[in-house]
Amino acid sequence: MIGHLINTDVGNRGITTLYLEYRRRNFNFLKNAAKTFLNNYEHTLIVTGFPIPPTMRAETDGPPGAVALYNAVEKLGGKAEILTYPEIEGALRAFGIAFTKNPPIGDYSLLIAVETPGRAADGKYYSMNGLEIRRGTFDWAVEEAREFGIPTIGIGDGGNEAGMGKINDLVAKYVPNGERIGSVVETDELILSAVSDWGAYGLIGEAALAEEELLDVLENLDEGRILRLLWKNGIIDGVSKKVELSVDGIPERVHSKFIRLLTSVVEFKIALGD
Repeated sequence: MIGHLINTDVGNRGITTLYLEYRRRNFNFLKNAAKTFLNNYEHTLIVTGFPIPPTMRAETDGPPGAVALYNAVEKLGGKAEILTYPEIEGALRAFGIAFTKNPPIGDYSLLIAVETPGRAADGKYYSMNGLEIRRGTFDWAVEEAREFGIPTIGIGDGGNEAGMGKINDLVAKYVPNGERIGSVVETDELILSAVSDWGAYGLIGEAALAEEELLDVLENLDEGRILRLLWKNGIIDGVSKKVELSVDGIPERVHSKFIRLLTSVVEFKIALGD
């Protein structure tokens, strides 16, 4: 149910077919990711930030999900750090978040990449429109973590993010320009969602079925405040490419209502003992 919810394509970006095919291949993708999260959260590196051509300014999708994941790790008693771009770091400092610029990858117990570019087959990085990204990326952290044997979770919504290499063949088949833009960078677990932030929230919601205190993270998440801070720091909507209170072309009010709906669904599943 949560997997279906986070893949609701309200932005009409065409994710549904890709999601259904992925679900047939890996029916328990969200449950498996939640298990990996709960078993390894003690020292988590969260990677986020996706530059949008031509300005290469980071987009609004990713940082709100990263904040939620950070809060979830802290709620469970773990320690989290975020690796991201300076403009996002500046926007999120108001939340008392710990950031890192040169993370010692081998010291972490878990890495989660939420909406950050993954290298394509030709060694370059691309937007959904097939434009080349000409800015430093963070997928090296994912690959280094895998070399260390550290569990990794990728969260993406378009096929060009770190982690999507796990279903590169499906991206090539179902995503426009998929053969060109599709990431070849894999993670151990992959969460596909209509909006990457929603994938992060879905991970927390699924984990809350086992650790109910994580419901507090969703209930207290103020996405409106996060987006206002991103807006003030010039972070752009990845679809409209404008500085506005939206994510992937979807207004803030829709995202806030989505969080409330997700929280209600998780609460109900907990009450049923699911």
